[in-house]
Amino acid sequence: MPDSSRTAPETDAERYPLLSTINDPTDLRALPASRLEPLAAELRAFLIDSVSRTGGHLAAGLGVVELSIALHYVFDTPEDRVVWDVGHQAYPHKILTGRRERMARMRKKGGLSGFPKRSESAYDTFGVGHSSTSISAALGMSIAARLKGERRHVIAVIGDGALGAGMAFEALNHGGPLDPDLLVILNDNEMSISPPVGAISGHLARLLSGRVYTSMREGSKSALAGMPQLRELVGRWEEHMKGMVMPSTMFEELGFNYIGPIDGHDMDAVVSTLQNMKKMPGPRLLHLVTKKGRGYEPAEHAPTTYHGVTPFDLKTGTIHKKKGGGKSYTQIFGDWLCDIAERDARALGITPAMREGSGMVEFSSRFPQRYFDVGIAEQHAVTLAAGMACEGMKPVVAIYSTFLQRAYDQLVHDVCLQGLDVTLAVDRAGLVGADGATHAGSFDLSYGRPLPNLVIMAPADENECRQMLETAYQHPGPAMVRYPRGTGPGVALQAELTTLPIGKGEIRRRGQGVALLAFGSRLAPALEVAERLDATVANMRFVKPIDEALILELAEEHQLLVTVEENTVAGGAGSAVSETLAAHGVIVHCLHLGLPDVCVDQAGHDEQLQVCGLDEDGIEASVRQEMQSLGLGAGADVAQAAMPKQAAVS
Repeated sequence: MPDSSRTAPETDAERYPLLSTINDPTDLRALPASRLEPLAAELRAFLIDSVSRTGGHLAAGLGVVELSIALHYVFDTPEDRVVWDVGHQAYPHKILTGRRERMARMRKKGGLSGFPKRSESAYDTFGVGHSSTSISAALGMSIAARLKGERRHVIAVIGDGALGAGMAFEALNHGGPLDPDLLVILNDNEMSISPPVGAISGHLARLLSGRVYTSMREGSKSALAGMPQLRELVGRWEEHMKGMVMPSTMFEELGFNYIGPIDGHDMDAVVSTLQNMKKMPGPRLLHLVTKKGRGYEPAEHAPTTYHGVTPFDLKTGTIHKKKGGGKSYTQIFGDWLCDIAERDARALGITPAMREGSGMVEFSSRFPQRYFDVGIAEQHAVTLAAGMACEGMKPVVAIYSTFLQRAYDQLVHDVCLQGLDVTLAVDRAGLVGADGATHAGSFDLSYGRPLPNLVIMAPADENECRQMLETAYQHPGPAMVRYPRGTGPGVALQAELTTLPIGKGEIRRRGQGVALLAFGSRLAPALEVAERLDATVANMRFVKPIDEALILELAEEHQLLVTVEENTVAGGAGSAVSETLAAHGVIVHCLHLGLPDVCVDQAGHDEQLQVCGLDEDGIEASVRQEMQSLGLGAGADVAQAAMPKQAAVS
């Protein structure tokens, strides 16, 4: 007989009676305002439970639960456009817009993207992933609506960290005089990923210290009309504020009607303010004060830790560590930077708001006077380094591959054209797994190769990464070391720091007929494939300058050259090999394996490699197919096969 003392697990409808009725925002808008606060509690609980199982971005979403509900409650989404900045905070938005049941597949292959994505939902009006784009995109939408004669509201949500980027101010500067129907919501949680830095963050702090809940100007009084609880609070504060000089706001100087700051977790205040601001014409900015990680104590106390998490224990907050005990490439970089700083007082470390992600926490603590977090300002980071190099310092810029794209002109014009001594430690090169296409470092070899004076290295393992960082630092010009996310094959680190001969690769295995030329992270699978095919393997190491002598030697001794890289094939390291052969008039068949000409969606890193044919089985299958098409056999048979000479092809 069944044990009647045991109760069946609660269903979602029982645990979340309100949230389970919300299948899209039309259901939300049917609720009385009195039910929004209980809904927020359920949404927050659902979000914590969901991310504890899947991992993902948590703290940012917890901070905007009330705002997410209020936006879809007050505005007629998706007809009214809501543009989220970066997208780390978009999970509540996804849950409210018909994707609640798909949250179990968040950031997994075939599942939900971790960021707003236009192809995923009509409610995702703009695809994001990089910072500080929301105001520009929303302004463009507002202008387009006006030109088409369409009446709709456009709302951009941006955080105080993202607001520090130049692009956000370019949009504000352009937008104000155009008088668009545009609402910018500043979600001020005093956080980006690392704590925010700079004058803008300080200005917002002064605003908060001097003007809690209301700016005390006529515009704010109008927006707060009909809200007795805030009017009472304002009255109490007026007594304390007598004789104080209220700080001016930069937003009004830019043409935006500034309202706030107000408590972003007071549902009634947020809804009422949005309803009032919805009626206002022209550009306006609402300043909300929120708490990152709100409602989950571990995340409130450590918002940086809970910014992006692996699955964790819901009750204790203990984050389950990923398997694999080796040091990550990021940690290897961080240790090397501290080592070099101990030996050379000229060593400086620069990061665009990614201290934790780039492995610079220890360096920032040990060498605070030589550590520079510039905020979300990649362009400034690179040119700042150029200026330092002009004065004889040795700056090291730690930056993700996908974010270096934002500073390409500065890399070209300010560093490479002048041949300045700047070391670029480029993290997250190649595919990055669950973060998907927006964060993949798919293009750095392609956009770095054309640049004069730039040395480009791709380590195959942990020890080689350390030696390449030393090589880049000692090189008296611009040099880039691009390394992948996570751990390598587990190669032990040698204690001594040595430099590598620039532009020289090495033969790692001698075989016959087929030569695999591996660049960086794909060396280990190339070696495995070579064992099966009795092929030669070269660890190329340098993408620029490329080892021409080694390429010509391999072309002379083999009928098929196969290049393997975790970068897009177009313009990548394989292209450099074919260009070398063509320049020397050498005719040999080439097969280039790398990332295809598509945006690779989120999945596990191993799954992404499999999809792209860059795992062991995929590399072997491609090589065997190419050998078959050329009439070549595996192993010793290859050397005996007749093969018509033809031009290098990709």
